[in-house]
Amino acid sequence: MSNSEQNTSQSKSQSGNGGEGPIRIPEHCPALLLNDVLVFPNTIVPLAISSPAMITMINDALASHRVVAAFSRAQSPRSDKPEDQFYSVGTAAHIMKMFRMPDDSIRVLIQGMVRVKRLEILKTDPYLQVKIQPLPIPRESTIQIEGLTRTIVGDFSKYAEENALPDEVRIAVHNIADPGALADIVASNLNLSIGEKQQILEENPLESRLALVATHLSRELELLKIGTEIRGKVEKELESNQKEYYLREQLKAIKRELGEESETSAEISDFEKRIVEAAMPAHAAEAAKKELDRMRVMSVSSAEYSVSRTYIEWLVSLPWSKASVDELNLLQAERELDEDHYGLNEVKTRILEFLAVRKLKHDNRGPILCFAGPPGVGKTSLGRSIARSMNREFVRMSLGGVRDEAEIRGHRRTYVGAMPGRIIQSIRRVGVKNPVIMLDEIDKLGMDFRGDPASALLEVLDPAQNFTFSDHYLDVEFDLSSVFFITTANDIGLIPGPLRDRMEIIEIPSYITDEKVQIGIRYLLPRQIEEAGLKTSNLTINEDGMRAIIRGYTREAGVRKLEQKIGAICRKIARSVAEGKRRRVTITSKSVSQYLGPAPFAEDGLPESPQIGVSLGLAWTPVGGEILVIESTSMPGSGKLQVTGQLGEVMKESAQIALSYLRAHSVEMGISEESFVKFDVHLHVPEGAQPKEGPSAGIALASSLASLLSKKAVRNDMCMTGEITLTGNILPVGGIREKIVAAARRGISTIVMPKANEKDLFYVPEHIKSRLKFHFVHDLDQALKLTLKPITKGRQRSEN
Repeated sequence: MSNSEQNTSQSKSQSGNGGEGPIRIPEHCPALLLNDVLVFPNTIVPLAISSPAMITMINDALASHRVVAAFSRAQSPRSDKPEDQFYSVGTAAHIMKMFRMPDDSIRVLIQGMVRVKRLEILKTDPYLQVKIQPLPIPRESTIQIEGLTRTIVGDFSKYAEENALPDEVRIAVHNIADPGALADIVASNLNLSIGEKQQILEENPLESRLALVATHLSRELELLKIGTEIRGKVEKELESNQKEYYLREQLKAIKRELGEESETSAEISDFEKRIVEAAMPAHAAEAAKKELDRMRVMSVSSAEYSVSRTYIEWLVSLPWSKASVDELNLLQAERELDEDHYGLNEVKTRILEFLAVRKLKHDNRGPILCFAGPPGVGKTSLGRSIARSMNREFVRMSLGGVRDEAEIRGHRRTYVGAMPGRIIQSIRRVGVKNPVIMLDEIDKLGMDFRGDPASALLEVLDPAQNFTFSDHYLDVEFDLSSVFFITTANDIGLIPGPLRDRMEIIEIPSYITDEKVQIGIRYLLPRQIEEAGLKTSNLTINEDGMRAIIRGYTREAGVRKLEQKIGAICRKIARSVAEGKRRRVTITSKSVSQYLGPAPFAEDGLPESPQIGVSLGLAWTPVGGEILVIESTSMPGSGKLQVTGQLGEVMKESAQIALSYLRAHSVEMGISEESFVKFDVHLHVPEGAQPKEGPSAGIALASSLASLLSKKAVRNDMCMTGEITLTGNILPVGGIREKIVAAARRGISTIVMPKANEKDLFYVPEHIKSRLKFHFVHDLDQALKLTLKPITKGRQRSEN
């Protein structure tokens, strides 16, 4: 169905049809569904109908009461049901005339009579028939309604004049005495959406409907006013530009007659000279000269002239052949890495190996390095150190939150304000073609309708392709093979697979406490002393004091928070020195609280003696290792297992596996079957506000449950880690370095861990390994013999 433009005129009576007598509104009548048209009472609307079903409906209506219920289709239907396809409030309309067209379609003229509400759908075939109820016609008259009526009549006169509406419409509005009819006719002539018109049609009472019409009318007048102002400004600007163009043309003609140089020739001559000096490749020089030839015939005042000038400016300012000289001195690089970073020996070794290959192999192709690790462990500063050791410029590009492909490849010159991508911008800024570019936070790239930046980076980070990198703005190839790309990420799992395959991942682990102590004393403290304007003689923090800050005031994998706390102490000392109160301060573990207040982080106490059902597990967190206290108890019940402490699904499954293994081997372990049938077991891991997940607590969970069911205590000087299977095998786990450091820090003497993790002790500092005793186990039976011990009399704990 196609709908012609809606025309409006005042109806002669609420239920009349222009002198043919009153029309009765039937209770059951056909429904006329309209697209993008809404019929108000007191208005006449022409319609074009081509649907056979609708034509049949019109013929049937003409043969009976000549009344249809006109409903507008819903803009956002809630479902596919017929009742949700159109609004529930419409208008009962009288079919005034019908004309048959040569193409078998019809034209009808309908007159809206009264608002009606759809009560139910009677049938849908061959056309829609509904049961309707006319809505009451409000007849109230208040001072508010009279005020709104006058406002609408006055504003509509201005609106009709601005939109050149027919005079009969304006006259009709002025002569309407019924406020309801006034609202209908004014609303039908406003440029509103179907949803807004439907809102007016449904609005009740009359005062609210008039207020809604007045609001929309006022908004339309304001929009017309703004449009008129914009039109005036545009016309004025066009006149000004035209005048300027004529004056410039006259000026050029005068200069030509006098034999003087044209205004653009000096600029073009300068560009010609710079194109030669830039030593561009042939294809780039050709593109620049072609654009320069276009500039010669352009008017300086034209928009295209400035676009071309900006493009050539970018081409001639890029370092096509300018590069810094590499100084690949491995001893110097090692010294600079050691000066800037404490520890990270494996990472430094891998970087030096990479630089050694670059020195021996004179081409620039090789893997892209990706430093992966938690925040604050020195990923960005490692990139700076590499650039300094190679005597290269360093550029850092943060990719966090980048969602537009044009950020990488640039915009095409057809767009207003187009620019090259950030990679080309960075190379132009540093002035050499071989900088070290660090793409920071590559795991936080976004993607939306503007493109996928990760896909654009595939060409950039592929040494086999990036020597022909094409920026959308430049539209010529630029060689990126000399650029040393380094990326950083917190979670490599978030990097798309094809992009991750192009990079060599170097894992940077979190710092252990001893490493943080040395970093704080050697690097952070001197930097913060300088930031605070102090001298090294004004402040000293000994190792115990630094360790107290780390353990009591920070919880992090890196050292950012530690530097903030040291900075806070330095500022307090700076104030004391400025006031002349103190000249030299030494911070110890006892005096830290005087400057930083009570420690927000305190390590919970561990069991002082072996207990039944209480075991110690080891966990890895992004801020380091932690000890988990696992508790279990039993009570009369039906053999259910309840697990609390905000444990993840994998950890819950580990607890269920441990219980199933113990029940399967209850005879060997001396556990009665009644313990599994007549008692419920409750297993809890304290610090319930912290989510816990992973399979590495399997041995600890099994030890706690085995202790509870066998009445044997778990050693309180022993921690354990390892995944268990249903057959009792012990599988390897991760985070061994951090877990062992956490156990040593808390005074644990013995650690039980999988045999397959014995190789990971290579990464644990020797002074920490010497303080611990390790037991490497293959199966759960072997582990339980080490973790459980018979409880001494007088220390036995009740089952509950």
